[in-house]
Amino acid sequence: MEKRKVSLKKVAVVTGAISVLLVAILIAHIYAVTRPKSDNQNRRVMARIDFKEDISADDANKIATWLYKQKGVDHVLCNPDSDIAVFTFSSAANNADYIVDQFVSVTGYKAARFMPDKEAMMSGCPVMADTWTGKIYNLFKRI
Repeated sequence: MEKRKVSLKKVAVVTGAISVLLVAILIAHIYAVTRPKSDNQNRRVMARIDFKEDISADDANKIATWLYKQKGVDHVLCNPDSDIAVFTFSSAANNADYIVDQFVSVTGYKAARFMPDKEAMMSGCPVMADTWTGKIYNLFKRI
């Protein structure tokens, strides 16, 4: 039986080609995920309502039911322990300020939309922390 000799050159070429392919896929993925999106695209947005009064589990169910009925709202979490409701919606279909204003006027709950300050907005995303993924994101953001 004859043994085949694999040349070092062939191994290097195949390894290099696979590495180039994987790097190209990674770059394409990072670009697709982090590219700026125009305002008219259908984006999912998250908003939070802080209640100025205690709410019960029954209130939380009523609040969630009302929010689910609003145009564009697709997910609602209402926590009676912290008196907070969080919901996601389509920015093309609705506006968070409008939803919250309607909620307060229709239901009579004492509540307001939570808006973080500028400092909290800048530090809110864990991807933007000083991690290697944040550094890669910032690298491609500059390009």
